[in-house]
Amino acid sequence: MLVIQWVSENYIELIAAALGLLAISLQIRQNVWYWLVSIIMVSMYIYVYIQSKLYADMSLQVYYLVVSFYGWYYWLHGGKQKDKQKSEAPVRKSPEKLKLILLSISIVLFFFIAWILINFTDSDVPWWDSFTTSLSFVATWMLAKKYIENWLIWIVVDATSVGIYIYKGLYPTTILFAVLTVLAFVGYLAWLKDMKKESAS
Repeated sequence: MLVIQWVSENYIELIAAALGLLAISLQIRQNVWYWLVSIIMVSMYIYVYIQSKLYADMSLQVYYLVVSFYGWYYWLHGGKQKDKQKSEAPVRKSPEKLKLILLSISIVLFFFIAWILINFTDSDVPWWDSFTTSLSFVATWMLAKKYIENWLIWIVVDATSVGIYIYKGLYPTTILFAVLTVLAFVGYLAWLKDMKKESAS
């Protein structure tokens, strides 16, 4: 009975977590349908995070929605021009100058989000919530542009999130992010292999 009651109270989180696993597998394979699954998943997590008072994570899901539509288009048409049509975007490395810009943006976002959470919400993990959120903002944009380093950022974000979700009692999401941490390593290696193959050809 307790299990049934728990499932009935947390079914939205369970479905969202399952969609998260499907999404990461599509992301690793650079399957453009990743973005549709992501749109559905983040819509569900908006509700979950509001209920758990993880307001920065909730705002991040809204950002994910916006970037998902852009990423969907860019993955399909962001490559080089071929016969008057854009090809699919290739995996690539981030330029060094861009890395410095993104690092600066992450730092500014970190302190800005933390300030908002501390002063205007009842969040009990403002600094950790801000840390994962600020990095996720940058990593999501890098993912949409197919910069391979997005995976390295996700490793840090996912591993940190495991601790946060254990503390918040979001156990299906804890399991999801533990798996995502491992899959982020897999994703990095898969994209690296594809990038080298693309470069060689």
